[in-house]
Parts: sequence; C-alpha cells; structure tokens
Amino acid sequence: MKLIEVSNCYKVYKNGTTAVADLNVTIDKGEFVFVIGSTGSGKSTFIKMLYREEKPTKGIVNVGGINVAKLRNSKVYKLRRKIGVVFQDFKLLPKLTVYENVAFALESLGMEARQIRPKVLKAIENVGLKEKTRNFPSQLSGGEQQRVAIARAIVNNPKLLICDEPTGNLDPDTSKEIMKILERISEELGTTVIMATHDRDIVNRMKKRVLIIENGVLVGDYLKGSYKGHESIKNSN
Repeated sequence: MKLIEVSNCYKVYKNGTTAVADLNVTIDKGEFVFVIGSTGSGKSTFIKMLYREEKPTKGIVNVGGINVAKLRNSKVYKLRRKIGVVFQDFKLLPKLTVYENVAFALESLGMEARQIRPKVLKAIENVGLKEKTRNFPSQLSGGEQQRVAIARAIVNNPKLLICDEPTGNLDPDTSKEIMKILERISEELGTTVIMATHDRDIVNRMKKRVLIIENGVLVGDYLKGSYKGHESIKNSN
C-alpha cells in the first residue's frame, strides 16, 4: 500500500533556483529508502516537503492521504502527528532529561501524563537507553544523543520516520549502531523510513532501495539490493 505519492512535483525558490523538477516517486508502507545526491542536489528539499517544512511550487505531494501541497498552515500539525523526524544535530533540549526530552513530544500534543509514561519508556527501551532516562544530554555521547532523538521521533508510533543526515556527526562505529536501530524500527514496527545521507558505506552495506537526485531531478531509483554505487556519493564523507 502506498504511503507517499509524489507527482509532477516542482519546487522553485524566490531567487529563481529550481530545487526539484518534475519529481515522480511512490513509496510503500514499511519501506526503507535512502535518498542520496551531492550537496545542493535537491534531496533535502524533497525530504523537507514530506513533512511540510517546504511547500511544493507545483504538483502533488501526498503523505498518508494528506496532500501537502494544499495543506493550510493551520492544519500542518495533523501531518506532523503522523511523522517523526531525526536531524543531524539532534535538537535536544539541554535542560531536560532523556525522559523529559522524549515526553515533550507527547506533551505538546496535549496527551495526559498517564498515557505518556508507558509510551516514553517503551521508546527509550527501543533505542537501548533504559538505564539513562534521568541523564541530561550533556552527560551522553553523540551516539546516545541521537538515540534520544530517535526515541522522541518514534514515541507517537508514526507511520513515517524521516532522517536527514542522522549519522553526519557520528563516527563510523556509532553510525553502524544507529543504522541497526533504524533498521529494527522499520522491520519490527513496520515504520516507513526515508533517510537522506552522504555516507556511501552505509548505503552500500544496507542494500535498501535508493533514490538518486541530481540538479533537482530523480536520476535513479534502485530497488532493494540492486544499487551498486553511484558517482554522486563516491567522494562524499
């Protein structure tokens, strides 16, 4: 079943730059998809349109039955409730504990405390940080902070988890640990995972579906396990 349908999509910024041109792609529920391309290729714009950080200039971006292109600003929260987002720089609140950072995502939805606690503890356990619920971000390693960010993103059981360069600030070994967590979330929870990355080792090793965007155009769509490497990330870090 389709979760994402993007049809004849364009994104042109006010300065005249075309970030995405005539993009057409569908992604099924439960798929794990990498989005790759050189810096400025348009991959981040594509990712941002999925959670309505950017709005398409023309075309259809349908996520979970919601046409993002026509979504009013006052209704964006309805889309965001279905989506978890993980960023490169974690975006944790430094004065809150691990538990409080994850719980904050549900508190902002107006959920009652008695409903929040079991969800938060389960999400934290899913990322392997059950013993660090009372720690603050400054007491955690970079990899542990990213685990908290993932827990926060999945605490409301989203249909879609979007990861924008989630391993960009991490060393190779820690990156492998994070990818194992993301893969497990996809397989065990049935969550659709879309990840933008420059890390060729991760892409080559995991053998998932790969979308390649260059100059705003989709130039490659490799089914799971068929990707054999591409020039756009050969020289990337």
